[in-house]
Amino acid sequence: MRIIGGRWRGSKLPVADVPGLRPSSDRVRETLFNWLQPMLAGACVLDAFAGTGALGLEAASRGAGKVVLIEQHRMLAPMLQAQVERLARGGDGGRIEIVHDDALRWLARPASACFDLVLLDPPFAADLWQPTLAALPPWLAADAWLYLERPRTAAMAPPSGWQQHRRGHTREVEFALYRRDAATLDTVPVEPVSIRA
Repeated sequence: MRIIGGRWRGSKLPVADVPGLRPSSDRVRETLFNWLQPMLAGACVLDAFAGTGALGLEAASRGAGKVVLIEQHRMLAPMLQAQVERLARGGDGGRIEIVHDDALRWLARPASACFDLVLLDPPFAADLWQPTLAALPPWLAADAWLYLERPRTAAMAPPSGWQQHRRGHTREVEFALYRRDAATLDTVPVEPVSIRA
């Protein structure tokens, strides 16, 4: 795997042999970050199930102001920390925080940040989308963005309180970007994107 754009473009990310680890493909990430580019500079970002860190580190590479990556696996969390230290030798590692914890347990604490963007791509078999979405509101900016990635066999209904901004799919996954309280904004319906993977 590699970081696609920004300061660390082309940097490789190791993928550990861990059950349930399924990094977002390069093509999906490229599409997502093309959608996000206008709002990403300086944003506070949460990658709730970081895995390889591909989503959160891509956001940091492209100018996010603060990125929190949560990972509970005892092997993956230290690997993420090592990647951040390697990438941030230029001195901007303070923008990235690695949290070794269960995402739902961490979100159950009193909110200590206000996120502009949440990246939500949990292990598919764990079915963690709904409990995570229910825990997010205290942590969100009023006009926050939300990225969801699911298997194509699962329904991709917009969560309550969000409006779909963009969506796409590959042969295996569906992914969508939502805007919080977007009903008050001028929006233009967009056809879904199909990506060959």
